[in-house]
Amino acid sequence: MRDYTGKAVFIGLDVHKKTYAITTICSDKVVHKCSMQASPDGFVSYCKKNYPGAKITSAYEAGFCGFHLHRHLEAAGINNLVVDAASIEIAVGDRVKTDKRDSLKIAGHLSQGRLKSIHIPSKERESKRSITRLRDNCVSQRSRLGSQLKALLYLNGLIKADDKRIVSMKWLKEIQALELDSELKFTIDEYAGMWLSMDAQVKKINKKLEEQAKADPRLEEIYRSIPGVGVTSARVLINELEDMSQFENERQLFSFMGLTPTERSSGENVRQGHITRQGRPLLRKILTQIAWKAIRKDPALKEIFDRLTNKCGAKKAIIGVARRLIGRMRACIQKDVLYSVGTRHETSRRVCDTVSS
Repeated sequence: MRDYTGKAVFIGLDVHKKTYAITTICSDKVVHKCSMQASPDGFVSYCKKNYPGAKITSAYEAGFCGFHLHRHLEAAGINNLVVDAASIEIAVGDRVKTDKRDSLKIAGHLSQGRLKSIHIPSKERESKRSITRLRDNCVSQRSRLGSQLKALLYLNGLIKADDKRIVSMKWLKEIQALELDSELKFTIDEYAGMWLSMDAQVKKINKKLEEQAKADPRLEEIYRSIPGVGVTSARVLINELEDMSQFENERQLFSFMGLTPTERSSGENVRQGHITRQGRPLLRKILTQIAWKAIRKDPALKEIFDRLTNKCGAKKAIIGVARRLIGRMRACIQKDVLYSVGTRHETSRRVCDTVSS
């Protein structure tokens, strides 16, 4: 058996629900390839059995398995990286994708120092984050049920096509009071009952978020000082971004938010396209909503919006405002100060005002 004592061993993992595809590199050579049943304990045993005394570093792509595997490996003394799949380079013309090739690619990049781990939230923060994501799912389901009910009502000529009334408890009572045949009334009552049940669930989650806010008093105070940030949006931002200490600069923050414009430039030709839309859509949606409210409360942001609107239109201008706003949030948190309307908060104007063409 080969002696690995004191040697650096790099292991690439392609993680699936039932299996792990494994490739091991040592001294720039592939020393082992295999596939095993998906089990954190089993992988730790594999490492200890095959590479005793080695300095083991492993990596896998962020995905459905989350961070429990990472935490298990770190607890067992194995240095592990969770990497963004989009950051792994793919050779031009590479059209073959298999588990073994993916694990080899991860191991190779890892051994060359070309991989960087994403931010790993604490287990407590991850648990808190699950509440805001649950709320987003429930709100989406509630909206879907409301749309399905209104579609049914329009189909039966009970509302007009341009009916803009918001689905609410009062509106549902009015609909249920209509004289209808028993089958249609049953269907409407069932939709109404599902909508009310989901609405009650959202309210229950909102109470849980209020409890969360009490556990993060200072962060809550700073985020809530931002114009346009309310109770729910503050919890989403705090649970997803925390204190933003994981971002070394604003560019990393903008990239994480997916607010950096794509670019295809060559020579003197500079072409910028739509924003990358990386990261969670929920964050961009919340930040955009905040930006629309903020321009009505902060004259400085309104001035930025007007200037960019003249250049490229309102929809693109609000993205520029959103970038400026998230940069100011980071500045406030770094300095541990509240946002002050009309005060200059240090952000990179050139980066923040970049607008997709």
